[in-house]
Amino acid sequence: MGRRLSRRGGQVVDWILPPENTSAAVYGVIVIGALLAGESGSHETYADTVASAVIATCLYWFAHAYTNLLGARLDTGERLTIRTLSGALAHDWALVRGATIPLIALLCGWAAGASQQTAVTVSLWSTVASLFLFELVAGIRSRAQPREVALQAGAGLAMGLAIVGLKIVLRH
Repeated sequence: MGRRLSRRGGQVVDWILPPENTSAAVYGVIVIGALLAGESGSHETYADTVASAVIATCLYWFAHAYTNLLGARLDTGERLTIRTLSGALAHDWALVRGATIPLIALLCGWAAGASQQTAVTVSLWSTVASLFLFELVAGIRSRAQPREVALQAGAGLAMGLAIVGLKIVLRH
């Protein structure tokens, strides 16, 4: 059973952090965490908060794919086609996968009847935990020494806490 659980855990990590574009997934977690930190529950309703986070996720996803594709096309002179655009969007879908972590935390808070402010805070802490855990996974996968793993985990924690700091600075 432990092996099956471990395999499932690895599958979840690989779904959230797909090997073909891991950095976009990490970016998705950071960007939506920062957006929610900036909002700090400022919308009147949960639906508005969720809608703005979903719209921002889609905008960042499209912008990330588009800018990478446009940059490549400017360098190569290649034309924009439906195929190249859809390929870029598919490649950068990982950004949306990463963004699901804070979005799911927000939705769970809503479903549990938590105040909107509390759900946003839980969502932010899910971002912190995700970045910390991603660094731990990276350290374990690289067979890093304990001091190196501690450095990596500290870097993830620092990034996450910077997002929480954004919320504190922007609090009304």
